[in-house]
Amino acid sequence: MSPIKILIVDDEPDILEFLKYNLDKEGFNTLAASNGYEAIEIAQKELPELIILDLMMPEIDGIEVCRLLREKPQFKHTTIIFLTARGESYSEIAGLNAGADDYITKPIKIQVFLTKIKALLRRAMGKEEVSDIIRFGEIVIDKGRHLIIKNDSEINLPKKEYEVFLLLASKPGRLFSRQEIYSSVWGSNLIVGDRTLDVHIRKLREKVGEDIIQTVKGVGYKINNT
Repeated sequence: MSPIKILIVDDEPDILEFLKYNLDKEGFNTLAASNGYEAIEIAQKELPELIILDLMMPEIDGIEVCRLLREKPQFKHTTIIFLTARGESYSEIAGLNAGADDYITKPIKIQVFLTKIKALLRRAMGKEEVSDIIRFGEIVIDKGRHLIIKNDSEINLPKKEYEVFLLLASKPGRLFSRQEIYSSVWGSNLIVGDRTLDVHIRKLREKVGEDIIQTVKGVGYKINNT
């Protein structure tokens, strides 16, 4: 099976080289263009499965490139994502309105970038499985990479905190009893202090957000699915 083709378009050589290097390492067939006109030419010749467009480029910006590509039948279903500077919400909206599937904010965190690229490709190719990616609200959990992302930022959790959070997140809105969590994460034969779970929940709230995990007094915990 041929590697998936990804076209990166950016007028900054350092970013272009950095992204191409990391995508090549992941086994993709990575193509590069330094401006919008070159991007359209390469896209028409190579027909990549995914196109990564910098929003702000000279001569012709990413939004116009996206619009021109979407007008062509062969790119109607191609996955297109934008690279935007953080805080450019107006550009993100304009990009999505032009036909983009998603956007990634700069500065780029490479593991977040790769996780989003792979998730988008799985979705586009109908191969994304519930067991690989869990999404709720602003949180994305990539089980394959043991990676948690919130608002494009990685959250690093110790093993037990990750396992507690993963269990709760496996069914957002469902109430898990304290005993159920202890049994699943620590094992039914392992004796741990009664406050162990409370400490882990407190630390999780500090990292993922105070309102994400809800306490049901005397029973257990659940993820707020909002």
